[in-house]
Amino acid sequence: MALSLDEIVRVNVIVSPMAQSAGTFDIGLIVGKSTNIPVEDRVKIYSSLSDMKSDGWKESDPECAAATIYFSQDPTPVKLVVGRWDDANAETAVEAITACRAANNDWYSSYIVNTTSAEIEAVAATVEAMEPASTYFYTTDDEAVKAGTTGNIMEILKNKSYKRTFGQYSTTPHAAVAAMGYAMGANTGGANSAYTLAYKTQVGVTPEKLSTTEALKIRELNGNVYTNFGPKFKLLTQGKMASGVSFDEVLNLDMLQAEIQIGAVNALVMAKKIPQTEDGLSLLVSAISEQCDKSVIRGAIAPGVWKGSPILTLQRGDTLSKGYLVLAERIADQTQDERDKRVAPPIYVPVKMAGAIEHVVVNVTVNR
Repeated sequence: MALSLDEIVRVNVIVSPMAQSAGTFDIGLIVGKSTNIPVEDRVKIYSSLSDMKSDGWKESDPECAAATIYFSQDPTPVKLVVGRWDDANAETAVEAITACRAANNDWYSSYIVNTTSAEIEAVAATVEAMEPASTYFYTTDDEAVKAGTTGNIMEILKNKSYKRTFGQYSTTPHAAVAAMGYAMGANTGGANSAYTLAYKTQVGVTPEKLSTTEALKIRELNGNVYTNFGPKFKLLTQGKMASGVSFDEVLNLDMLQAEIQIGAVNALVMAKKIPQTEDGLSLLVSAISEQCDKSVIRGAIAPGVWKGSPILTLQRGDTLSKGYLVLAERIADQTQDERDKRVAPPIYVPVKMAGAIEHVVVNVTVNR
């Protein structure tokens, strides 16, 4: 009988824990009162409209009508979560979307079919504080919005400065789902994949015939509208949330925050130990930098001049050559209590958003 080679060379195979991802930011949720999905299941995931129809959905179902618009956009989103609103048990819209979040954490954007202005307001408040971070799209054909009448839903949400709610005025049912579908389809995470919602085509949505005054009133309310420009263009303007911030900025910051968080957690989990030294702190700084690089690759962060308040060594007017910095206070400056609690010194990540050009003035000077 031969002796074991372990006596000469012992080989131990150690497999590192699998790193976790920051979650998905390319899946939408459509919620409705149809009974196709059992309440106990609450949600189902579909990869196409035909996938839904083979599961028993009919074109007359409002969720299916909304999904038709969702999957018709270019680029086409890969997945859709459809949720059940338990109307039979007098469930509210807020309770429905909250239950859908509890049942599934994959979706980032959401839409609820056939809601009233009061329900839209209530859901917007809920989504504003929802975890994981989410966004809410709604459609309204209220003439008070077009007329700019005081007390309309867009004015209410604007005054509350909700940054996670996207409202669209349209007489096409579920028109805002087109914006949601484009947003989810375009968010591939690949190189130069950053985008805005301004000036996009909405497949399946009829452009609104608006006067310049009516269009301006909607935009003054931080609302969005799909309408005609010039002799040929049909465009969505302006891609804003109720607070006035652009949708793409909310999305990009949500992704950056989630990626930094998961990057730091992965570093802590995958290391046997991160020492409470400058070298150990450098490991965390490096892990965070790797996540910031993803935003640079997508085109959400870009080099620029820092115009904010000073942060440690970063001064106003300094150039962020990579579009971001990762700065940390010194280990040596920690108190004994902080060391005993094994807390890292505060880490700061100043970033410069790439922004977007959406308005241009061209001066043509003619000389004879």
